[in-house]
Amino acid sequence: MVQMLGDAAMSSPLDQTDPYLREAQTFPLLDAGMIARIAQYGTEETVPAGTFLYRRGDRAADFFLLLDGAVETFDEGPDRERHVFTVHHAGQFTGETNFLNGRESLVSSQARTDTRLIRVPRLEFRRMLAAEPDLSEIVMRAFILRRLGFVRHQHGGVVLIGPSHCAETLRLQRFMTRNAYPHRTVATDLDGDAPEMMRRFGLGEADLPAVVAPGPVVLRNPSTWELADRIGLTEPLDEDRVFDVAVVGAGPAGLAAAVYAASEGLSTLVIEQEAPGGQAGTSSKIENYLGFPTGISGQALAGRAQIQAQKFGAHLAISRAACRLDCTDRPYRIALEDGRSARARAIVVATGARYRKLDLPDYERFEGQGIYYAATGTEARLCEQQAVAVVGGGNSAGQAAMFLSATAAHVHVLVRGPGLRATMSDYLVRRIATSPKITVHPFTEVTALAGDAFLRRVAWRDTRTGDVQAQALGALFVMIGAAPNTEWLCGCLPLDKGGFVSTGQDADGQALSSPFATTTPGIYAVGDVRAGSVKRVASGVGEGSVVVQAIHRFLDPGVG
Repeated sequence: MVQMLGDAAMSSPLDQTDPYLREAQTFPLLDAGMIARIAQYGTEETVPAGTFLYRRGDRAADFFLLLDGAVETFDEGPDRERHVFTVHHAGQFTGETNFLNGRESLVSSQARTDTRLIRVPRLEFRRMLAAEPDLSEIVMRAFILRRLGFVRHQHGGVVLIGPSHCAETLRLQRFMTRNAYPHRTVATDLDGDAPEMMRRFGLGEADLPAVVAPGPVVLRNPSTWELADRIGLTEPLDEDRVFDVAVVGAGPAGLAAAVYAASEGLSTLVIEQEAPGGQAGTSSKIENYLGFPTGISGQALAGRAQIQAQKFGAHLAISRAACRLDCTDRPYRIALEDGRSARARAIVVATGARYRKLDLPDYERFEGQGIYYAATGTEARLCEQQAVAVVGGGNSAGQAAMFLSATAAHVHVLVRGPGLRATMSDYLVRRIATSPKITVHPFTEVTALAGDAFLRRVAWRDTRTGDVQAQALGALFVMIGAAPNTEWLCGCLPLDKGGFVSTGQDADGQALSSPFATTTPGIYAVGDVRAGSVKRVASGVGEGSVVVQAIHRFLDPGVG
């Protein structure tokens, strides 16, 4: 049996949401037949007690299956204090989701006794996952559950110190949460331990928010990509390498394209500005996605798709925004915000769209300080037991209203039209109509914002009567319209009058080789960024999967 120490040991045995308590899946014991099959991909060796199999910060660690002995896995606090939370024994294996990519290991594993084991090198490990589907299922499930355990118990993570409602604190917290990176937040305005922690690490108010990693390493109000680099979320990118296909954007359409391209043998790069999932990744629950009758959160769906793409060998460049496309020569070159670049023979534009902003005085001042574009657990905690408003009539607005109604005092849904039925799925319309905690305000527009450092009050007007109502609110969630993320294309592709990428036909109206093809050979557009697309998760996944066939034909014209 696996021994769990520390936080996990104190969890209630009835708490089956804790992955560490699902031992048979999180820390499975393989039988003799499975061990023999894995042995074909590696070599047997014996390591003396005290030997590190891998350390925190290592990249591309090998996979280890124990035959005899014991290996302890531990994380470290800011002062490098050791917390052993798992001990592996014969028939068990090391690793978690970072073994599928080039990111830094979050924890360390060390032989507790003289230990006999099978070492499977990285490339052979990938070959095993592809060739042994039943073993792959066991290993992948264990890896995913272990990462969920890391996040739940903050193993292998960092400490985020900053004011709870500060936009910059929320930016860093949201980035780590959406990338499933374990962290603990110390709110300087709420946590009694905050003054001592600030003194201990030499932090002043001007340094906040700050991130403290083991060592200790202290980052003072880092940019998103600086944080990603320093905590090892970024995978090394070889600028001289030419990929078969580069997918720009890791929403549902981009991730689907990456999964299908990588699984079909194309070298695949995914470039994503913040985190997998796009707008869908911020949805609290998607209930009409095929195969999930009880619903699934956008973050969970995106996380699974990301791991799936990495399982097949896709390379993910997270926290790297594409800022310019050079289409004057082939292979195409994509310039990234950190000054680096990536090259690919074919490109899938899947950068999606972002919610539009309201044209109001002081709007920018309250962004991140009470005005939000996503309703996740992070935002919900900030406005718990307060009234909130959601502006918009689409499914994202409906999902946000239902999610927030569980913790908010009341939810006001503000829509410009006569109601929700023309723009929202019927199941959401019916739920909102029957909820005593949600009020829909038709023919309504926001007219004014007020507050101090944070948004405190919002006024809106009934466009039929002219009546104005002012309401004390904890937050305003803006989910209106869509502005495509196409600025980085730099004139390489034709856009429609709304700025979305035109596909499927040339300037003369002649059909192109694919409904997702642009007039620039080898460049395709899928998902919300494409003109005429259906703004649904399922349609984006469909487009992303289908476009790979056209890419094959472009890269190898002999392919049917």
